[in-house]
Parts: sequence; structure tokens; C-alpha cells
Amino acid sequence: MITLDTSVVTIALPRVRDGLGLSTGGLAWIQNSYMLAFGGLLLLGGRAGDMFGRRRAFTAGIVAFTAASLVGGFATSGWFLLAARTAQGLAAAVAAPSAMALIASNFEGPARVRALSVFSAVSGAGGAIGMLVGGVLTEVGSWRWVFFINVPVGVVLALLAPRVLAETARRPGRFDVAGALTSTAGMTALVYGLIRAGSDGWGDARALGAFAAAAVLLAVFVAVEWRARQPIMPLWLLTGRDRAASYLVLLLYVAGIFGAFFFLTQYLQQNLGYGPLRAGVAFLPLVGLQFTTVRLVPRVLPRTGARPLVALGTLLLGAGLLWLSQLSAGDGFVSGLLGPFMIIGLGAGLTILPLNATILASVDPEHAGAASGVAQAMLWSGASLGSAVLVAVQGSREDAMSGIDAAFAAGAVFAAAALLVTLVVMRVRG
Repeated sequence: MITLDTSVVTIALPRVRDGLGLSTGGLAWIQNSYMLAFGGLLLLGGRAGDMFGRRRAFTAGIVAFTAASLVGGFATSGWFLLAARTAQGLAAAVAAPSAMALIASNFEGPARVRALSVFSAVSGAGGAIGMLVGGVLTEVGSWRWVFFINVPVGVVLALLAPRVLAETARRPGRFDVAGALTSTAGMTALVYGLIRAGSDGWGDARALGAFAAAAVLLAVFVAVEWRARQPIMPLWLLTGRDRAASYLVLLLYVAGIFGAFFFLTQYLQQNLGYGPLRAGVAFLPLVGLQFTTVRLVPRVLPRTGARPLVALGTLLLGAGLLWLSQLSAGDGFVSGLLGPFMIIGLGAGLTILPLNATILASVDPEHAGAASGVAQAMLWSGASLGSAVLVAVQGSREDAMSGIDAAFAAGAVFAAAALLVTLVVMRVRG
């Protein structure tokens, strides 16, 4: 449901902009408010699962997510929707780490890889279904229904969770509120600065002030985590070579691919004149190939190890984004988008599962919640950072088409950085 919510809203963004009178920067904040709250508080959410029981945290997060979705569907202004999206992110931050940690604590060895494969495949399916459902609901009804659709799903999940999920043992402790607040505030300041710079120039006083605040807050976050008895992000999680590399590659990879999705959705609907439904269908080659590939990776991973698969996946993402950076106003779907979509889908299927498997294999089960929380924090922080950077790059160009091409090229730079880290730092085979 969490993955579906991201894609189902993405496909509806042009209608949201028209309905609420938002600018491109304001539209980006509809996504970024969700991702920042989600990414910034995932670590705290993982800690909540450890302290109160992962099933309890999972269920509470789903209930809150459902309520926020209902409120978002009734939004009458940009700020109203922004608040609802932030609440959704907070709720998702509680539910998501417990979902992944429950998988990690119930499976070991090859069985864990297979379980993570199913987890990744379902996430990919959620993305595909979200594009289609978002297109249908937006075209037949209204963009508001992309939020209302979460309500029946959330109710079913909340009712079934106590019946089918076993509760985990509680581990008493305390919340690292200072760490959660400084990390979230720091990332928010950084993304705000990037979006402000994209719309008002890199010399804008507010943008520069936001960058300075981000540097201070993130430095304070590291200092807080260094001294905290029970930090939300134990710094030792970033010391293992392969684990640290996996975290960094995850952040860079998602920054490239998610930022590109923001502009692909708008290109399909504005430049090609697609309606929301047709735009959703257009993404099927990408997400379908991702879904198929990720189900095959568990058979290959034990023989090749994680590094070759991640290297190939990041290389394919960079190639696909470079291809997209050559788009022109006269290109159609087949000539301009189909090839890059298939390359990117294949790359995504090869990359995410080996990274998650490497991270979870490097920690004991009792630390699975913290490790998975950091992984998802990197993922969603990367998504918000990538979107902000690509929006800033696009906004720096006067011509709309050249701005979109420049944004895709910037996404390719993120992919190239991920490939470099994979080749230079990663050493793991399994």
C-alpha cells in the first residue's frame, strides 16, 4: 500500500496542480513532504517496533496512514494536502520498518533471500498497480480518489494483521527524539534549499540560509547519535564496508530513478498529451520488467554475489537516463521512451534486492529493525533528495524541454556515482 500510494499520487500530480493551483515547486513538495516525513522518521519508527512489538507498530502505522489518506482526499488547498501527505509519511515511517524487520526475523539464509524477493516483487507490483489505478481513478473520477483508495485497503490490513502476524518480543528502551528531529529538520532544510535554488537561483538568500541550516542540523544529528545511549541510527551500522556501501548506493540509485519518474509523468501528459490512464499504462514495460527480474534474482544471487548484479543494475539505470536526456519535443513513446523504460526496469530489478540482502545479512536478527530502518531511510531520503535536485536543475533552464533533458542527465550522474561506489567500495559476494 505504501509503494502504491507513491505511484498512484505521482500519476495524478498534473491534475492536482490544476485543481489546487500549484507551481512545479509546490507540486514537488506534495511528494517531498511525504518522503521527508517518511525517510526522516523511519529510524524512530523502527525503534518503536523494537520497543512495543513489531506487529503492534505495523498495525498502528496502517491505521494512521488510512486516516491521513481519508483527510487528504478532502483537501481544498495546497497546504491542506501538504499536511495530509506529511501525516501519511509519519504513519508510513511507523509501519514500514516493522514489515521488513518481520521478514528478517522470521527467515534466514536462502529463505530470507526468497522472502525479500517476494517483498521486492510486491513493492514493484504496487508501483505498477498504482500507475494504473491512479490513471483510472483520475481520469474517470477525480485526483481525490487516489487518496480514498487507501481507505478500504487499510481497513482490511488493520483487521487481518492481528490474525495472521505473530507479535515479537518487546525490548524496553527510550526514544531518541533529538536524533529524529534533527535528521528530519536537516533533510527538510536541504530539500527546501534545492527547490528554492531551482526556482529563484543559487544566490537566493533563503536557499543559502536553508543550505547552512541543513549543514548545521545534520552535523548536530551525527553528534547526537554519537552520544545517545540508544540512538535511532547506531553509527556502527555505517562502519561495515559492504553495509555502508549498500546504504550509499541505495540512496544514490533511488535519487536518480525517483527524480526521473517525477518528470516522466509530466512529459507523458504534457508533451505527449496522454491522459492519466494512458500515462499509467505507459509505465507497464518498466515496472513489468522490474517485477519479472526481481523474481529471478534469488536464483542468480548465490552464484554471482551482490556486487556484479548491483554494478550492472546501476550501469543500466545510468544508460537509460542518458538516453532519456536526448528526448526532443517530437519524440513519441516508442521512439523516445520505450527503450529507456525497459533498460531502467531491468536495472531496478537487479539492484534493490541484492542491496537489501547484503544489509540484512550483515547484522544479527535483534538489529534487523534498526538496519532495515536505516535502509528505508536512505531509500526515501534519496527519493526526496533526487526529486529536489532534478527540479532545481530543470528550473535553471529557460526552455522546458531542455530543462527536462538536463534533469534526466542529472539523474544519470546519481547513477554513475552509485556505480562508482559499487565498483570501488563493495567487496561482498553473497
